Amino acid sequence: MKSGRLCILSLAVLGGFVLHAVAAEPADRLTAMDIFNFEFATDPQISPDGATIVYVRRFCDVMTDRRYSNLWTIDFDGSNHRPLTSGHQVDRTPRWSPDGHRLIYISDQDGSPQIYLRWMDTGQTAKLTNLQYPPSGLGWSPDGEMISFCSFVPSEPPVLAELPKPPPKAEWADPPKVIDRLVYRHDKAGYLEPGYTHLFVMPAERGTPRQVTRGDFHHGGFPYAGGTASWTPDSKSLIISANRHEGFEYDPLNTEVYEVSMADGAVKALTDRQGRDDSAVISPDGNYIAYTGFDDRYQGYQVTRLYVMKRDGTGSRLLSGDLDRDIGAYGHGLLRWAPDSSGVYFKYDDQGNTKLGFYSLDGTLTTLAENLGGSGSAYGGASYSVARNGRFAFAYSRPDVPGDIAVGTPAGDAPRVITTVNRDLLSHKTVGSVEEIWYDSSKDGRRIHGWIIKPPAFDPAKKYPLILEIHGGPFANYGDRFDVEKQLFAAHDYVVLYTNPRGSTSYGEDFGNLIHHSYPGDDHYDLISGVDAVLSRGYVDPENVFVTGGSGGGILTCWLIGKTDRFRAAAAIYPVINWFSIVLTSDMSAYFCKYWFPGMPWDYVAHYMGRSPITTVGHVKTPTMIMTGEEDYRTPISEAEQYYKALKLLKVDSVLVRVPGEPHGIYQRPSHHVAKVLNILAWFDQHRKNNGSAE
Repeated sequence: MKSGRLCILSLAVLGGFVLHAVAAEPADRLTAMDIFNFEFATDPQISPDGATIVYVRRFCDVMTDRRYSNLWTIDFDGSNHRPLTSGHQVDRTPRWSPDGHRLIYISDQDGSPQIYLRWMDTGQTAKLTNLQYPPSGLGWSPDGEMISFCSFVPSEPPVLAELPKPPPKAEWADPPKVIDRLVYRHDKAGYLEPGYTHLFVMPAERGTPRQVTRGDFHHGGFPYAGGTASWTPDSKSLIISANRHEGFEYDPLNTEVYEVSMADGAVKALTDRQGRDDSAVISPDGNYIAYTGFDDRYQGYQVTRLYVMKRDGTGSRLLSGDLDRDIGAYGHGLLRWAPDSSGVYFKYDDQGNTKLGFYSLDGTLTTLAENLGGSGSAYGGASYSVARNGRFAFAYSRPDVPGDIAVGTPAGDAPRVITTVNRDLLSHKTVGSVEEIWYDSSKDGRRIHGWIIKPPAFDPAKKYPLILEIHGGPFANYGDRFDVEKQLFAAHDYVVLYTNPRGSTSYGEDFGNLIHHSYPGDDHYDLISGVDAVLSRGYVDPENVFVTGGSGGGILTCWLIGKTDRFRAAAAIYPVINWFSIVLTSDMSAYFCKYWFPGMPWDYVAHYMGRSPITTVGHVKTPTMIMTGEEDYRTPISEAEQYYKALKLLKVDSVLVRVPGEPHGIYQRPSHHVAKVLNILAWFDQHRKNNGSAE
């Protein structure tokens, strides 16, 4: 390979012609192939004595085109950084024993995900399970004798007709499958087998797992809520959050807190309200249970609050009433009690930044750390853990830090970053600088928050093309976190704008509900106003403005080009096109019609169709690429196909990109992630006026 400039070629055969990402990129910039080179430090678990952290280190392999993760350990002071496991496998969910001498985790090193136990003094490791279905939600009993987890338990499939048996040696086709549930397939899980996820316990020194919950209900496990049980101090009961209501599929947010007896599996409900009661954790002294949730008002966005109740379920009180932010970030998340039961640790998003907070039982809020993150995306979401002495560890991200581990103390000292897992890559690569921006919406003057990424070697005297990149959700947020895809756009000499329009989380419930029963809608004013704010700075070419976004961002991409032709080209990634059809094909049918709309589509046809981009497609003149994974069950590919066919009938310049085997996100296979980025850039390059670098 020659030094100096690296040319990456992306080929996508689309409707009989080929797109080429032909622009060469300097060797000191990120390229799409660096998707294989990034590593991310996640799920840091600090030992009970606060001396050592074990974390999950995620990476890709270019030869197998797979994502893997191993366990690494590092001391609190940043020394003794080394791997605990290695190899092309997925090791995850490390959890320390109460005495700090052992570690359990899940690994697929033998082919299927199983629970392993490691003795930390000797490094000896034992495989504890041989489960048919993957475990999740690992937890230790306080006495260190037992382990709890969730796993799927299959049931008999429904049968309508008794079919004759084929003759000996006959080769008949597989029989038809009968489906009788509302949710029969789910994104990233595919078509679901009949059965339910239940809670199990087993001896920590290996033994036979024992199922402790029963009934036709899910008790956690993907893709359902809950799943991590909290042991009572006497190790005799488990506290869990689940939806055990009859007809739970039709009421997806109505979870409760339950106590499950270890002796006989008896289940007792400790909460009883319409709404979420999640993430239940019992205090070390056994007197209180902390949990998150809300009284359901069937709004599109409802702030998740922190509650505390007595051990028996009485005396519930709101602890976070003065904080208009989601406890747990994104509406659910892990809570941790202080060792002396004096309060609860939690995470929350505030104006696009994920923070670690602590509520004492008297309602006093203390913010301990900021900048939690590390998924390689500007979206929020991160993990943390707390030791008995109050030391804590968390996943850390900044616009120039993809994902590392940071630590802090209760003394209030500034947290320290103790890893640099991408130093080898970023030491010779220049990333785009990120600038915060606030601007007024043309709709009502409301202040809108966003960020601008400028290309490496940015020159304000030049005119750059601009990409408006819109987040999904829509009840989510972008923030000041490293984003691989946006940095790759910037490395290709695009200025990138990403914002949090109305409906975004982390700005309070009123801001989030500005799009209640009106999404997409006025949020397009916020987005266009952001483009105008960047154009006013003088370094963007107004004739080379592009728009893209995934999921909810894909919806808004199509919504925008149905209202304006000011964009040079658009790339709608796994969008919703027709709300009528999405409710009838998505894995979130009950949620959409219950929270995002006033009722069923046939009862509110004008409501559904009036907010569907398919109804504005007749106004579209913008060259448009639509891309969706073929196994996307959140926004099924039939949505993209509808829009593509409509654009073709209208003779609008358009292409459809189908990504085989990919669910929502187009992220599972690294090569598909590369193709996602390069096809967006190829489409924009092809339609750029005065095609080439910034002038």
